[in-house]
Amino acid sequence: MSDRPKVVVVMPAYNAGRTLRMTYEELPKEAVHLVILVDDGSTDRTLEIARELGLEIFVHNKNYGYGANQKTCYTEALRAGAAVVVMVHPDYQYDPTLVPQMIAPIERGEADIVLGSRLKSGSALAQGMPWWKFAANRFLTWVENRVFGLSLSEYHTGYRAFRREVLETVNFPANSDGFVFDQEIIAQAVAARFRIAEIAVPTRYFAEASSASLTASIVYGLRILSVLFWYGLHRAGVRRSRRFDSPRSRYSRLA
Repeated sequence: MSDRPKVVVVMPAYNAGRTLRMTYEELPKEAVHLVILVDDGSTDRTLEIARELGLEIFVHNKNYGYGANQKTCYTEALRAGAAVVVMVHPDYQYDPTLVPQMIAPIERGEADIVLGSRLKSGSALAQGMPWWKFAANRFLTWVENRVFGLSLSEYHTGYRAFRREVLETVNFPANSDGFVFDQEIIAQAVAARFRIAEIAVPTRYFAEASSASLTASIVYGLRILSVLFWYGLHRAGVRRSRRFDSPRSRYSRLA
């Protein structure tokens, strides 16, 4: 594996003690050089288990939010010299054995970002996705495709792989500390003309897997529409936003 680009898996963790071990154990170790876990103020056994597994650990002193967690994940992965960064949620909702398939389009030079889509295979409802989440996902994805000029099956997955240059280029530190970070970084990547591919991935819905409430999902959806609105103004030159500008990052000097 030494002659392959360095692949770093990042795990944004918050109270993932019940699922972290089985997520890590199913990671294909032959495809991964390093696993980094960022703990966002967990109050369960997440840190204890992460230490038992020998993970590279970074700890927030309180719960700053999902977006803030990803900012630390990507910052530390870049500092570690990652050529490819894969986000794997430690809640076991996404299949960790698919990391090789996630990074393959990047390694072949066919894509800069790969999204693991729950909707590409058309089986999300059968796998337990609540109908209202499915409907909202389809609607928001339709709007996003219209705004971005793409034809992806889903934008709201937490299973993502990035070529290093994407994270060096986009202004992800300017993004939200909340869940809408996921859509902001995609908008930034589209603005910078990076190539986005997707593969079909199964997903699991069970008590231990993280899942937002209906109210939280509505707020999330409204924030996504806000991101698209400001992106549209930026693209049209009506109101420029530093979030969607693409200055070369300081992390390029750390490779």
